[in-house]
Amino acid sequence: MSSEGATRSVGGTNLPGTLVVLSGPSGVGKSTICRRLVERLGASLSVSATTRPQGRREVNGKDYWFMSREQFEDKIRCGEFLEYAEVFGNLYGTPADAVREQIAEGKTVILEIDVQGGRAVRKLFPKALLLFLLPPNMTALAERIQGRNRGEDAETLRRRLDAAQREIDEAKTFYTKMIVNDDLEKAIQEVVEAIGQNCGA
Repeated sequence: MSSEGATRSVGGTNLPGTLVVLSGPSGVGKSTICRRLVERLGASLSVSATTRPQGRREVNGKDYWFMSREQFEDKIRCGEFLEYAEVFGNLYGTPADAVREQIAEGKTVILEIDVQGGRAVRKLFPKALLLFLLPPNMTALAERIQGRNRGEDAETLRRRLDAAQREIDEAKTFYTKMIVNDDLEKAIQEVVEAIGQNCGA
């Protein structure tokens, strides 16, 4: 689905693209759904910057922009992020210029960020579509996190689940739509339909 012709007003400036924020607790399936949206809609997935260590199979500039804390903090001081946050001791942020350029080109741009970032983006992009992915229940979420085999201990799992519940509670107060990822294909279709409705609004 093309976003051509769907003009969005951002800070008084009309831009032809669509900005979609996709959030949800760790382990809920955000990355999988984002990849499918890129395939089905031709959407552009914003690449976040982070100070966390680069994984063995991760590619710099594709999975994340990996940088030192000093580099990241320099970019904060220069105002180069739409939003940024510290999560479990690592900084994450959305580079601003690339997002604005893609929206100006008429693209649907997806930001896979947390609720704190979603709130910051909403202030800058009032017409952004904010979608939050929910697990079927917290037990299912715990099983998904454990199933990723990242060697997390019981305390880390508890912290992630506590953080997930806080995110869910906060997202309910201002996100556009909450989508339960119980069945992957159904969840993807709900996201696609929400984006389509937003483009036609």
